[in-house]
Amino acid sequence: MTLRALILILAACLPAQAQVFDDHSSPPSLYSRAFLLVDLQSGAVLAEKNADQRIEPASLTKLMTAYLVFEALYQKRLTLQQEAVVSQKAWRAPGSRMFLEPGTEVSVENLLKGLIVQSGNDAAIVLAETVGGSEQRFVDMMNQQAQHLQLTGTKFVNATGLPEPQHYSTARDLVRLASLIIERFPEHFALYSLREFTYNDIAQYNRNKLLGRDPHVDGMKTGFTESAGFCLLATAQRDGRRLMSVVIDARSDNGRASESQKLLNFGFEQFETRKLYSKGEIVHELPVWKGSADHLQAGFSQDFYVTVPKGSWPQLQAKLESMQPLLAPIRAGQSIGMLRLTFDGSPYGEYPLVALESVGVANVVVRAWHSLMLLLD
Repeated sequence: MTLRALILILAACLPAQAQVFDDHSSPPSLYSRAFLLVDLQSGAVLAEKNADQRIEPASLTKLMTAYLVFEALYQKRLTLQQEAVVSQKAWRAPGSRMFLEPGTEVSVENLLKGLIVQSGNDAAIVLAETVGGSEQRFVDMMNQQAQHLQLTGTKFVNATGLPEPQHYSTARDLVRLASLIIERFPEHFALYSLREFTYNDIAQYNRNKLLGRDPHVDGMKTGFTESAGFCLLATAQRDGRRLMSVVIDARSDNGRASESQKLLNFGFEQFETRKLYSKGEIVHELPVWKGSADHLQAGFSQDFYVTVPKGSWPQLQAKLESMQPLLAPIRAGQSIGMLRLTFDGSPYGEYPLVALESVGVANVVVRAWHSLMLLLD
């Protein structure tokens, strides 16, 4: 098939992946070695630095530990009320802990709170052993899941985030993983907003200092080791928009909170996001050859959002390229074109249009006539 360009000038039509915002909104100056700020509705990257550089994730590793536990709960291989036995290995785990006692039984629900609120390495190991049979088998599951989720810059060696030379990730992979937790397991996301948890008569507070400081922040996870520095992946929802930021290797506990706050404020104050097409809404009607219908409706398979710097909607334009000739049969959901966006004259993103309806094959007379027309075209 050849591509026949259909030019549509659409002010603020679709969301972006590639970013060309540098000349319009300068991100705040941060000390962190790497950072990333994303609008989760549109997928737009609003600010980044070294987002694909290999970093030590520290306890941000526990995002994947929790993901696999949530998956086991969803698949009913586990229940929140299920009791797990604390092993000697878990009890001896160094670093942050929820102070489990060896040989005792603890509910999965409490272990998740200890994992997320207290960042307990002991809780991480008990959950890994409960889901995977052993921490090593659980780590294999973590890496398989990372591959499945296309976290191409990530490899795990343990379930806790304790330093290992071959234990690494990237800021971009961590944001993708955290966003999938929110999307796929919303019933468990509230755990990330808990500000404290008491177990074994020991009360510990969530190390995410933005909780309570900013009423819009409702998660997600801190991390720290001497080699990784202070890390924080944070998410906030304001006026219907959800942003997610991650800072890696900030200079201090307060520094990771203040730098995360700067990023979130920058995203909310300098950008706006609009829903421009609903799932299944007609964007364009395209001609069909040799089909039971002469045209079909094209649109998007998901709700479609766009994020741009405030006040810059007229600078967004789109060019629709459809596959021509479109030959029947065509099934609903089949990719039939591409919408290419530019912002202020620079490439902005490419987005597939799909058929919103199926078109069957026409009778032999119509097919023959259309074949002749195509030869003469």
